[in-house]
Amino acid sequence: MKPLLLLLICCAFLFNAHAEKLPAPLPNIESAAFSKKLKKTLKLTIPVIGVEELATTSDQYLLLDTREREEYDTSHIPQATFAGYKKFDWSILENTPKDKAIVVYCSVGVRSEKIAEKLKKKGFTNVKNLYGSIFEWANKDHPVVDKNGNETKKVHTYNRDWSQWVEDGELIKVW
Repeated sequence: MKPLLLLLICCAFLFNAHAEKLPAPLPNIESAAFSKKLKKTLKLTIPVIGVEELATTSDQYLLLDTREREEYDTSHIPQATFAGYKKFDWSILENTPKDKAIVVYCSVGVRSEKIAEKLKKKGFTNVKNLYGSIFEWANKDHPVVDKNGNETKKVHTYNRDWSQWVEDGELIKVW
């Protein structure tokens, strides 16, 4: 009886240890095609947060826009801080505690994932990537604002190829 009990305890321990390494389920994306594209494009090396979760908890995060200035000026998520991509502005994080909750985003999540990896290497421990990034945010009809803080329907789509993933017909695609 004792060997069987010991075996069961060991199996339970191994199962729990393995279960902690399993990735969390990905947030829901409206478009099946966009969801498939994201799964193929992102490495998922950084934990993700869904658009709906961020929309209800955004005040808990430092929100960093990791696109280029022209993209940010066209439109960005309210309360987002411009951080840049090619020339990421590290000075915005000078007085930020390493355990501060940070969400990064770009157009679809590729550039922000790379920035998040750099943040992790610099010691930031609570970094998430917005799954679907600003495209999914806008597709789900959450507001975006221009460089003056005014709500806009414009979304910078990076280029013509990526613009197909901005699917809300009321949005104006800029590239």
